[in-house]
Amino acid sequence: MSAFIPYRPPRLAPADSLARVEALRDELDTRRSVRSFSPDPVDRSVIARAIEAASTAPSGAHRQPWRFVAVSSAAVKRQIRVAAEAEEKRSYESRMPQEWKDALAPLGTGWEKPYLEIAPWIVVVFAENYRVTAEGERQKNYYVKESVGIACGMFVAALHRAGLATLTHTPSPMKFLGEILGRPAGEQAMILFPVGYPADDAEVPALTRKPLEEVAVWFEDQDQNQDQNSSSR
Repeated sequence: MSAFIPYRPPRLAPADSLARVEALRDELDTRRSVRSFSPDPVDRSVIARAIEAASTAPSGAHRQPWRFVAVSSAAVKRQIRVAAEAEEKRSYESRMPQEWKDALAPLGTGWEKPYLEIAPWIVVVFAENYRVTAEGERQKNYYVKESVGIACGMFVAALHRAGLATLTHTPSPMKFLGEILGRPAGEQAMILFPVGYPADDAEVPALTRKPLEEVAVWFEDQDQNQDQNSSSR
C-alpha cells in the first residue's frame, strides 16, 4: 500500500491569494512581545489547540522533534521563576557584554521576571535531539533546531490569533528547565513562552519593523518582472 495520499488544495485566483496574505500580514503586524500579563485564566483547550497548530510545522524526516510542556501549576511556575532569575541575574552581572546590554536597554529588560508567575501558563518548548525506542535504541532526529524553530513561530502566530500574548524568553543556560520538568536526556530546552492576556496597563516599546526592501532580495527574469509591474498598475 502506498504511503502517499493525494494533495489537491484549491488554487486561488491571484487577487484572492494576495488578499489572504495581506490580511494575515496585517493581523500579525499587530503582534507584540508582552512582559506585563494579567493573571486571568486561559482555558487549557486554547493552549492545546495552539500546540496542535504548531505541530503542523514541517520537520526533518517528519520526526516532529518538539515537546511543548505546558505549566499552570503555581508551585512549578515559582520554581521556574526562581531558577530563571538566578541565571538571568548572573548573565546581567557578569556574562553579558556591555554591547548586548546596550542593545537591550531600549526594551527595558532586566533580570527580574515576575511574569513567570503572573501569566496563567508557561509553555516550555524542548528540542528532541534523539529519542529512545521501546527496544532501547537511540533514534536520531534531523534538522532539529530548524524544525523546532518553525514550530515555535507557528505557535506564536496561533496564540496571537487566539487573542493571547506571549514572549520568547530564553534564559541561558536553560538546563534547569529540563531538571524541573523532568525531561529526558535527549531533550534540550529551547524557548520558554509565558502565555496569557496582556495586563490592563500593559505597555510595549514603540518599535518599527524593517521595510520589505531591507528583508527581501529578489532574483527574477526581466520579462517576469515587467509582467508583474504591468499587472499591478
